[in-house]
Amino acid sequence: MNFQRGQHRDEPEINLIPMIDVLLVILIFLMVTTTYAKFSELQINLPQAAGEPAKEKPAQINVAVDAAGNYQINDAAVNFANIASLSDALKKAAGSAAAPVIVINADAKANYQSVINVMEAAREAGLVRVTFATQRGEIR
Repeated sequence: MNFQRGQHRDEPEINLIPMIDVLLVILIFLMVTTTYAKFSELQINLPQAAGEPAKEKPAQINVAVDAAGNYQINDAAVNFANIASLSDALKKAAGSAAAPVIVINADAKANYQSVINVMEAAREAGLVRVTFATQRGEIR
């Protein structure tokens, strides 16, 4: 016997609104957490200053580091054994100069540790004025 003869069964419906809500939340989350790598394209106008050139040029110690990790101080090859030996070589090159500037000329493919060794040796030698030599070129 069929007692449900007059009753119709409703077909189940899939409600899409909760699914759309979840997808929108995921989309907003992804948009907020995405990092953008175009920070280098900032347009910056640097301030201008009119200053007199220095009357006395400070003494410079040129330290060259090539891609193989070899060092030269003022065009004289230095055998790197440890940071202390490099520090002693920098002290000898400084001589009696009051506050010489260390100019690091590192090859673009030089090991990062090689440059850090020069900076650490300069710190141990008490030479705090360190700068890097670069050449003008197109930024990639």
